[in-house]
Amino acid sequence: MESRLFRTANICCKLTFFNVQSGVNGIRQILESPSEQSITLLLYCCLTTLVHMSPYLAEFFGTMILILLGDGVVAGVLLKDTKSEQAGWLTIVVAWGMAVTLAIYAVGRISGAHLNPAITIALFFTGDFPAHQVPGYLLAQFAGAFTGAILVWIHYYPHWKLTDDPGKKLAVFCTAPAVRSWPSNLVGEIIATAVLVLGILFIGENKFTEGLNPLVVGGLIIAIGLCLGGTTGFAINPARDLAPRIAHFLLPIAGKGHSDWSYSWVPVVGPLLGGLLGAWIFQLLF
Repeated sequence: MESRLFRTANICCKLTFFNVQSGVNGIRQILESPSEQSITLLLYCCLTTLVHMSPYLAEFFGTMILILLGDGVVAGVLLKDTKSEQAGWLTIVVAWGMAVTLAIYAVGRISGAHLNPAITIALFFTGDFPAHQVPGYLLAQFAGAFTGAILVWIHYYPHWKLTDDPGKKLAVFCTAPAVRSWPSNLVGEIIATAVLVLGILFIGENKFTEGLNPLVVGGLIIAIGLCLGGTTGFAINPARDLAPRIAHFLLPIAGKGHSDWSYSWVPVVGPLLGGLLGAWIFQLLF
């Protein structure tokens, strides 16, 4: 009986973020022989699953951190009566770069820390990422971004009611152009994301002291934000914009306005096209 339960425990430990069937079968076998030992093994399986994070769960967690910190700094700067109110664009851009750095440190060794559908699809285009993992990565990134946005709403809960401008509340969650011109806005997102993908591929071609790469990528984000972000807010990431926009639409945010769905396609289509453009340029010229 004991050996069978331990074999069952090993089956359960196969349970991962997106591969639940083997884990469910294992749990069913344990429940067929309920005992203190079997329940203990079941708990052991669950804890082991959490400790041995799958790449999909890593993408979820990393993207959640990215949005929690990235949208969090925007909330701190824009919402009424925060201690960082009106801290400015430089604060937002630098904090976004640091958010990317931390997220990469957190999950880079597990999933590669794409954290961005444009990166995942670009790496698939270059042949550096397997097709069968693309859907799972994209789903995890959008889910992580949605969860991060909810956490930002919770963290700044008292400040939503104090802020009168619904546009500022929306800006916490998603981007909007400084001058609304769809062709220009789309081109801006394409260019900025092409630079992002090219920069990441350039960084990958060079050797750095171990552990330095996330800092360099964070610096790349800061450079893009300062140099190219003033037109559209540099979404450069479909999950970063669309998932929090959906959260804005669904959450009971005090005094919120519309979610600007007429613009929502630009920070999705632009980064996807820009990522492919950057990958194509890299393959063509380098």
